[in-house]
Amino acid sequence: MPTAENMILLVEDDPDHEALAIRALRKANVANEIKVARDGAEAIEYMNGIASGVNAMPQLVLLDLKLPKVEGLDVLRAIRAADKTALLPVVVLTSSDEERDIVASYRLGVNSYIRKPVNFTDFAEATKQLGMYWLLLNQCPPTP
Repeated sequence: MPTAENMILLVEDDPDHEALAIRALRKANVANEIKVARDGAEAIEYMNGIASGVNAMPQLVLLDLKLPKVEGLDVLRAIRAADKTALLPVVVLTSSDEERDIVASYRLGVNSYIRKPVNFTDFAEATKQLGMYWLLLNQCPPTP
């Protein structure tokens, strides 16, 4: 069983996209625990739990931008504003290819911006590469 520090936090409100992402990660042999936050408020609540020591620090956050309750950009802003999560790798995984979303995400410190491919084969390949890079090759900052 992977340790909590190897966990992925998937912030996704669409159950179909959630299932596709998890299926694609499993198909790519990514065995990390995957915790799901189904809206922006739940994601921020999880981050607040990290700050207070209740929740484990994920190795990676996969963040959708179009979320109910609190938008993804506001979740990203909250992640970057807290000392404990400021350096946490965050990848935006969204259906939006709007330039303003891309620019705003990078201005707020996102590590990568990936537009969700339309078909499952392309989505699975993108998720496989994403998992290989961020979970196997990338060196994460030390946990504060």
